Amino acid sequence: MTKFVFRLPDVGEGTTEAEIVAWHVAVGDRVEEDQPLADVMTDKATVEMTTPVSGVIVALHGELGEMAPVGQALATIEIEGAEADAAETIAPPAPTAAPAKPVAKPEAAPAPVAKPAPVARAEGPRPLASPAVRHRADELRIDLASVPGTGPSGRISQDDLSRFLAGGGSIAPAPASSLVRREGVEQIKVIGLRRKIAEKMQDAKRRIPHFAYVEEVDVTELEDLRVHLNATKAPDQPRLTLLPFFVRALTRTLPRFPQINARFDDDAGIVHRHAPVHMGIATQTPNGLIVPVLRHAEARDMWDCAAEIARLAQAARDGKATMEELSGSTITLTSLGPLGGITTTPIINHPEVAIIGPNKMVERPVVRHGQIVVRRMMNLSSSFDHRVVDGYDAAEFIQAVKALLEHPATLFIDRP
Repeated sequence: MTKFVFRLPDVGEGTTEAEIVAWHVAVGDRVEEDQPLADVMTDKATVEMTTPVSGVIVALHGELGEMAPVGQALATIEIEGAEADAAETIAPPAPTAAPAKPVAKPEAAPAPVAKPAPVARAEGPRPLASPAVRHRADELRIDLASVPGTGPSGRISQDDLSRFLAGGGSIAPAPASSLVRREGVEQIKVIGLRRKIAEKMQDAKRRIPHFAYVEEVDVTELEDLRVHLNATKAPDQPRLTLLPFFVRALTRTLPRFPQINARFDDDAGIVHRHAPVHMGIATQTPNGLIVPVLRHAEARDMWDCAAEIARLAQAARDGKATMEELSGSTITLTSLGPLGGITTTPIINHPEVAIIGPNKMVERPVVRHGQIVVRRMMNLSSSFDHRVVDGYDAAEFIQAVKALLEHPATLFIDRP
């Protein structure tokens, strides 16, 4: 028997340490080569570590939330046979990085392949599954121990969950309502992405003197146009939400307000005004709020914009967004959709200087040309960095965006 020590490798980008955010194995588990071992988070991305050898886990080094320097032991694996003879020559593997950004036009679908057969799992306290799979199983009230996994050592994937449901898999009944006193306090350690979000929001609120501006927008004609375009779109065109229209309105307005499409390096005292619009699209995921970046939004038509927003949102929810797709935004658009409420005061995505937040669209009576009529109304909330953007300029900017949204034909008219 030989004990192989797996150490945290250099994950690149000048990283010297990473936070342990998830263990996929436990002491005593049998692991196979390339099986997921742990997830670690750097300042820029979450990286999945896989084991380079097969064997039995005899020790795990580090608690969830602990910062591990490069070279620190993560796991000790007991190996035997031919693998033990070669153990000294095995180097820690390169991390499993997020896939490269796909091209705009996908290739022809590959020929179907046979689905892997479920792998029997040894009895244990915790079936192998990613955090996203566990979150979905919790929402559906599915006991993962009853789901056959097709991954290494019975690891459960999203497809395995879908096949389990399609095959009539049992779902735990919802708990009965009762008037029973509850006791106890659950302690949740703030780690991983949630800690990064907390630190970023705290830093933004501490460093940036925010001021909010809210304007009411009549989106009746805009919504009529959106419904019409979706009803007459080509089969290969994506469905339009309101977001592409807001992106279009912002990209048409920002050239007149270059101080708003900017990033402020407050340490150096320099405002970087950007010609391209790299629009951050705030996206809620099972792991928290992530802001993938719609690059060169000013050069995209409505359909391309809608397709890219959908692709980025899905990549963020699946945990597959690349570092490039999660950095470099110059202004952020955040929307709670139908849950948008009456108004919000969004926190600026530092080091940007502005964030725009559409609220919920509602039908209500308004006075129009001396008559009371029912219109679709929406509040447009926004926050600005008062060190860079004056209140007058912010108001003028939002009024210009409002004019485009209330007269949607002007979104498509080129003006000198």
